[in-house]
Amino acid sequence: MKKIVFIIGSLRRESFNLQLFNEIKRIIGNRAEVSVLSYSDIPYMNEDIEFPAPESVSRVRREIQNADGVWIVSPEYNHQIPGVLKNLLDWLSRPLVKRDAKTGSVVKGKPVTISGAAGKSAALKARIALKDLLEMMSLKVVHDAGVGVSMDAHTFATGKLEIHDETRQLLIEQTEQFLNSLS
Repeated sequence: MKKIVFIIGSLRRESFNLQLFNEIKRIIGNRAEVSVLSYSDIPYMNEDIEFPAPESVSRVRREIQNADGVWIVSPEYNHQIPGVLKNLLDWLSRPLVKRDAKTGSVVKGKPVTISGAAGKSAALKARIALKDLLEMMSLKVVHDAGVGVSMDAHTFATGKLEIHDETRQLLIEQTEQFLNSLS
């Protein structure tokens, strides 16, 4: 069975993007093994502590390396990638051998797809920025900048993400395309 590691771009316990992940997980069903990467304990990327890598960084690298694909579900902070997510991606982009960029990283060539929930923008600017960054990191981006979910004032007031049928259908299509890329 294929393994998909989800990276949630928000660390908030009840985040809208964690709720979006739960919907995507329901769509995937039993067609893949799904896990969520825990990365709140990794330090800021700093070449002074890069080698040997901190244990928390080594742990997330192992989880990503053992996955068949990665799905990033992220909000948009000030129309950009959240800082915690960018920091994680910086660590994942680094070579595994000191002063040897040819060794590559744990993400090189790995299939990845993107989804996000945020205000009226549906995290579009962050999803586009992620697509560009992930391609630069040599990941295989599936489904372009992915699928976004718009949130209105009611969503923010209730704290509950509502996914309309049209958006759910787009998520189903994204899921099918991504699962097919893992074969």
